[in-house]
Amino acid sequence: MAILKLRPSCKDYLWGGQKLITDFHKKYEGKVLAETWELSCHKDGASYIADGEYAEKSLEEYILMRGKKVLGEYAEKFRQFPILIKFIDAAQDLSIQVHPDDKFALENEQQYGKTEMWYVVDCEPGASLYYGFSREVGLDELRERIQNHTLPEVLNKVYVKKGDTFFIEPGTIHAIGKGCVIAEIQQNSNVTYRVYDYGRKDKDGHERELHIEKALRVTKRIPERRQKSFAPHIASCGYFTVDKLVLDGKLMKKIEGTVDSSTFVNLLVLDGAGMVTAEKEQSAFRKGDSLLVTAGTGKYTLEGSCEILVTTL
Repeated sequence: MAILKLRPSCKDYLWGGQKLITDFHKKYEGKVLAETWELSCHKDGASYIADGEYAEKSLEEYILMRGKKVLGEYAEKFRQFPILIKFIDAAQDLSIQVHPDDKFALENEQQYGKTEMWYVVDCEPGASLYYGFSREVGLDELRERIQNHTLPEVLNKVYVKKGDTFFIEPGTIHAIGKGCVIAEIQQNSNVTYRVYDYGRKDKDGHERELHIEKALRVTKRIPERRQKSFAPHIASCGYFTVDKLVLDGKLMKKIEGTVDSSTFVNLLVLDGAGMVTAEKEQSAFRKGDSLLVTAGTGKYTLEGSCEILVTTL
């Protein structure tokens, strides 16, 4: 198979909402759907093949059966599947958190650190997020503000609009705010150090665990520079490259691409609908879908009226 339509793992974190069900067509029985892990081989939440010959196999199982050649040559430098792609629906503010780099995470968590990017798929009027500090903060002040619940006062609050992007390097303190739907492309890691959670309690009445000491060791306490340019991409680093594709169904309703032997391609459908064709295979898609085109497929065609994030290694 050259085209794999994927089915995600679903996460019911307490801050989630219903938009991924109502607007993004996710099949889920619970009351709260916070995240869907759309491209994942992580032990905490795999993605699965939705149809065809390998239906209901996990993506990891598929790779083991077909060989790593389906991922491409760039994947060979990584010990494990290198990236993880999610949709996130923040019905409430997420915790203020920070991620470690590879060195710290491997030494302390036995998995990779986390570099990630956010793309604002949709947002309510007045929605915002935290992205780094508004000024330089000393270590003692940071500790004190965490303890006395005044940390948000020194964070860089950014009001967002649809289409905004944020590249979040390890050590950057951050949090998604209420009313944001985010596409997140990240390293294949689930290491998050929660710094502040507004005193919220989980469904069992317990406050969620904080990781303050580790966070203090990895947090960059200087203001984050506003977004640097990754042109012609919307984000690019040693783990992933992300581009945005828009077909309006009129002047631009069809486009061809090539998937060579260097990398697979993930298509994350932000809006609209269409069809992808490759190697005499066809797969219809709509808003919310995630599809993987395997490395070495060659030419493929996208047509329809849609917005898509295209991710490669």
